[in-house]
Amino acid sequence: LGKDVPKDAFAWQDPVPAGTKVSKAQVAKLKKKIAASSLSAAELVRVAWASASTIRASDMRGGANGARSRLAPQKDWEGNEPERLAKVLAVLEPLATAAGASVADAIVLGGVVGVEKAIAASGHSVSVPFTPGRGDASAEQTDVDSFSVLEPLADGFRNWQKEDYTVSTEDMMLDRAQLLGLTAQEMIVLIGGMRSLGTNHGGTQHGVFTQRPGVLSNDFFVTLTDMGYRWDPAED
Repeated sequence: LGKDVPKDAFAWQDPVPAGTKVSKAQVAKLKKKIAASSLSAAELVRVAWASASTIRASDMRGGANGARSRLAPQKDWEGNEPERLAKVLAVLEPLATAAGASVADAIVLGGVVGVEKAIAASGHSVSVPFTPGRGDASAEQTDVDSFSVLEPLADGFRNWQKEDYTVSTEDMMLDRAQLLGLTAQEMIVLIGGMRSLGTNHGGTQHGVFTQRPGVLSNDFFVTLTDMGYRWDPAED
């Protein structure tokens, strides 16, 4: 801030155009269109998570603003499941254009729709808050080399790790949670919630602990704390 800040915007600054202004009516219309699409709750949440979970509280890089998950290098990151990502974006992008909204807003709103679907499947009705106003960055505004350092090497929330590392999986999850700016309670709720929604990387069943994936429930915690089970570390 101040008079000495250069007026030029450089790609290494991760510039994002001004957000698209949309009315409540436009948001409601877009939300209805997303809900009526062929996309499942898990698919919508996966893509919203891939977009938002790159945020780093340390330097405020990454995040959903800019919709860079549709651009290189993010669209090709293994953790984002490129084929699944492309499938969801192919549905959301034209819907966003038709509604006069940014793709970034459509991605986040898709996550809202996914969570609300999972809540409805549990027999409840809750309106998840949503605030529009994000912009869409272009490839020219994205420094691929600079952005590559944001690639996640592990995502404990979706039970995925790119390779075997000397650092433990638990430490990597805690580091990720810290970068996301989460409290301990928020980290735990997200782990259980993401498992119940069936958002594991590759659709694996490891650690899901529910017989009804796609329903936002507390099954994960009920199973985890059930005294009828004994927990032993896996040999591998």
